Amino acid sequence: MRVSEVHAAESVAYFNRALVKLQDIWEEIGIPEEQRLQRTNDVHNYIKGLLDMMITEEEDLKKRLIKTIEVCRKEMKMLCSELQLPPFEEESGCTILQIEKNSRTQLEGLKTHKKQRVEEFESLLAKDRELCDIMSTTPFSIDKDSVPSLKQLETYRAYLDDLTKQKEQRHEEFVSLKKDIAQCMEDLERQPETSFEMDVLCEDEEAFCLSTDNISALKMLLSQLQERKAEIELRCTTYRTKIQELWERLNIPQEERDPLSEHMLKTKKTNVEALQTELKRLEELKIQSLKSVTEAVRAEIALLWEKCFYCEEQRQAFSAYQDDEFTEELLDLHEAEINKLKKCYEDHKELFEGVTKWQSNWTLYLELDKKANDPARFNNRGGNLLKEEKQRTDLQKSIPKLEKVLKIQIDEWELENRGNFL
Repeated sequence: MRVSEVHAAESVAYFNRALVKLQDIWEEIGIPEEQRLQRTNDVHNYIKGLLDMMITEEEDLKKRLIKTIEVCRKEMKMLCSELQLPPFEEESGCTILQIEKNSRTQLEGLKTHKKQRVEEFESLLAKDRELCDIMSTTPFSIDKDSVPSLKQLETYRAYLDDLTKQKEQRHEEFVSLKKDIAQCMEDLERQPETSFEMDVLCEDEEAFCLSTDNISALKMLLSQLQERKAEIELRCTTYRTKIQELWERLNIPQEERDPLSEHMLKTKKTNVEALQTELKRLEELKIQSLKSVTEAVRAEIALLWEKCFYCEEQRQAFSAYQDDEFTEELLDLHEAEINKLKKCYEDHKELFEGVTKWQSNWTLYLELDKKANDPARFNNRGGNLLKEEKQRTDLQKSIPKLEKVLKIQIDEWELENRGNFL
């Protein structure tokens, strides 16, 4: 029997006991039978009125729940149709209350799904318009007034992903072509003449229309400029580019650059020879600078290896440390290694400093312990004996505490690095 049924039976029993109690009270008071009957009717009518009111309220609740279910079903049917989703199937054996709750939950889920789909659709439309403006293409063919299906959204996303990749490829191609065109014009001492050339060289890169026609026109312009350059001009361009890069990289002062100013503009034989000589000088300077810089970095790496407690195997893993061919690539490798070591030290600074402190304390403890076992210590008359004994006692207490902390930190380090510490 349900608990509610037990409560109902108890209520009926209580009601009967209450009536008997009332009858007893009326008998003791001496109330006439006529008045007893009236009072009994009053009790009956009062209880009946309360129960009828409760029944009416519960019936109204049932009607509201059924109406809510019908409204939810209607909206869900419309949303499923709009979103091109299969209709929801209700679970069998559910109560009205469970069905109403499930319907509301499913309806909210559909509304959320529609909102997300519409927001994504609007985002895709905005992206499509932006790409169309940049690339001068036709917008994707899709009904903008209805909610797209999941398959349509997937197709739309894939289309825009491909279009975005095309845009990036075209932009990279445009930047490369623009750079080459600008260099050619500089070498030829030629200024932009047409409006198209002005747009390419003088306008913002992001504002340039990346249409297929414009990319083709850029290629044609570059081809025309390149055809105007002779072999010696190409050689000088190579020298000038390399020299300029090395000037900037090596921070060559302006007073050393000024003597080359004429040779950086003209392309006669003497100019070529002067450029060759300057390039050779700069290459030698670069090698010299690379060696000194690389060696300084190596010294810092060695110090960090010690601070990070790198074993020999870990140090040997950085093979570039033994490389004597000093190049920019070698320097880059060293700088990457030192950045890695600095990060490692900062990430585990507390551990490394703790191990260093433990080593120092342990070494000191061994020295003090050795002195404590030396019979000659009693010859001391300066008070150092008591001082050293106190220091040894303090270390006996502090070292285990430090080891306990280090054990936890080392376990964490080994778990993180999947290897043994030291």
